[in-house]
Amino acid sequence: MAYITLTKKNIDSEHICCAFSDKKCSDSYQMKKQWLAKEFDNGYVFRRLNERAKVFIEYGPAEKAWVPVMAPNYLMLGCFWVSGKYKKQGHGKELLNEVIETAQNQGKDGLVAVVGATKFHFMSDTKWLLKQGFELCDSNPAGFRLISMDFNKTDKRPFFNDSVRSGECPDKNGIVAYYSNRCPFSEYHVRESLVETSGKRNLQLKAIKLGTMKEAHSAPTPATIFSLFLDGKFITTDVSVCMDSRFDKIVGKL
Repeated sequence: MAYITLTKKNIDSEHICCAFSDKKCSDSYQMKKQWLAKEFDNGYVFRRLNERAKVFIEYGPAEKAWVPVMAPNYLMLGCFWVSGKYKKQGHGKELLNEVIETAQNQGKDGLVAVVGATKFHFMSDTKWLLKQGFELCDSNPAGFRLISMDFNKTDKRPFFNDSVRSGECPDKNGIVAYYSNRCPFSEYHVRESLVETSGKRNLQLKAIKLGTMKEAHSAPTPATIFSLFLDGKFITTDVSVCMDSRFDKIVGKL
């Protein structure tokens, strides 16, 4: 099966894998496309299977990544997803190998990715990437891990910015949601679902949209797609927590 790369010329006519059949997130879906179109100018790449499927990888120069990480001369992996019937067909390895080859051709020092100590929602599979040659280079108390595949061994490995060192957010009362248009689900569920959910529980809600790269670089969470905090403590990257039917189940477990 063939893979295609999205560009400014074809992004209007091509799907971006997530939420293409979710009508309630249609506006958020377009916002993700608009975000991508702008980031293409910064070297960002969206590569996917040429099928109506969730098989894709996103990556770009780490210096331009919307995450609070320092990793000069690395490529930063963004969303990386192989789902459903397409699993265990080699798509993950093939897409990752393409990124490795691109990084080597560009003279990069390696690849870097933000993951969880365990598998976090909307983030790459930690165990799988470690099996492919990634190694741990930094961590924070909230359970986030920074891993890298280094082509040239050096003492100057990637690291998290100071903004994520504590693992908490500055606001210590109620719910705080950090999000961006990097995901076609975030805008709708934060602005609609979470407002309803917090209101039913009389919980104070503060939604912080990371609208620029600079804001993302200083965020208190490496998961700038979506992160939920409760009374300052990190809870989850799972955007489904915004929904009334899921909030208590997810928060209750923690």
